[in-house]
Amino acid sequence: MSSFQSNPNNTTWNLFNELAQKKGITEIVINGPKLVFVERDGQFIQLKVDLTKSDIYEFVTDVAKFNRKVCDNNSPILDGRMPDGSRINAIVEPYTRDCAAITIRRYLTSIKSFEQNPGVFGLDNEWVDFFKSMVSARLNIIVSGGTGVGKTTFLNLLLNELSYAERIVTIEDTFELNFKVPNLVRLEYGGKELATKTALGARDLVKNTLRMRPDRIIIGEVRGGELFDLLQAMNTGHEGSMTSVHANSPAECINRLETLFLLAGFEVPYHVVRRQISMAVDFIVQVSRNRDGVRVIDQIQEITGMEGPNILSQTIAMQSEDGLVSTGIVPKSIEKLHRMGGLPMSFFNK
Repeated sequence: MSSFQSNPNNTTWNLFNELAQKKGITEIVINGPKLVFVERDGQFIQLKVDLTKSDIYEFVTDVAKFNRKVCDNNSPILDGRMPDGSRINAIVEPYTRDCAAITIRRYLTSIKSFEQNPGVFGLDNEWVDFFKSMVSARLNIIVSGGTGVGKTTFLNLLLNELSYAERIVTIEDTFELNFKVPNLVRLEYGGKELATKTALGARDLVKNTLRMRPDRIIIGEVRGGELFDLLQAMNTGHEGSMTSVHANSPAECINRLETLFLLAGFEVPYHVVRRQISMAVDFIVQVSRNRDGVRVIDQIQEITGMEGPNILSQTIAMQSEDGLVSTGIVPKSIEKLHRMGGLPMSFFNK
């Protein structure tokens, strides 16, 4: 796939290649030959372009082949990646009107590590040290956020802090995670390749991962019953595992986790579901955009246990006019953060 060359005679490919060179663009959407928009700083801007319908469909066909998939009337939805690592979703007629609809989430190569991107997500050095300690202390982390706020980008920043001595297995529907450890296995689910009709789901891969002796299991984003298997893994020795969830607040994230757990098909009481979540998850990190459209860490929530049928949690930090600030609450896991992560015991006593 790395040897793929775009068609220089295709106007859609030329437009994508041109936009891929521009900084600050996080999304490219094509609604029709003359309806092309880019997102910059949280705002969509319409471009003055004049593509052709045939060029757009040729572009979709090329991208499908690059991903070893098909996109046609029988398989009208394409989820895949671009040659530069950006994520693409396309849906074609007859499920759209007049033309294919394309959404490309830009892969931001400029954001690679906390060190190379000072101030990323509005974090000062002290909070960067806190997140590094969370990773080193092998705490289980859920990155929560809405669409396009940077969940995967922040997850990548955390993953770049992993020890090279660990064996990591990642599971994604489209390869987006980008970090370097030598003992790494990357798994992708849901794709139907041209050569086979077999399509493994996320749960199939999570179950198989447990036989691969991973130190940590990373799921790009949980969307279904695979959460059940991930929580079991978190509770049985695979500490330090991480994933992301589509939710607009930590409270909504917990509700979403409950729903996803039940999608595994087990009829269990809600208090049992909540106990599984409370035992497995240590922190929820909420990612959002501020008023200026800048991606920030909005909240850090620690799961502390159960009281009756309810999950207990406490807010460790919140976004304010001064950036991310401590609420003054010392995490229940402070000893582990200190002993295994190197965080000073006095970090929250300032």
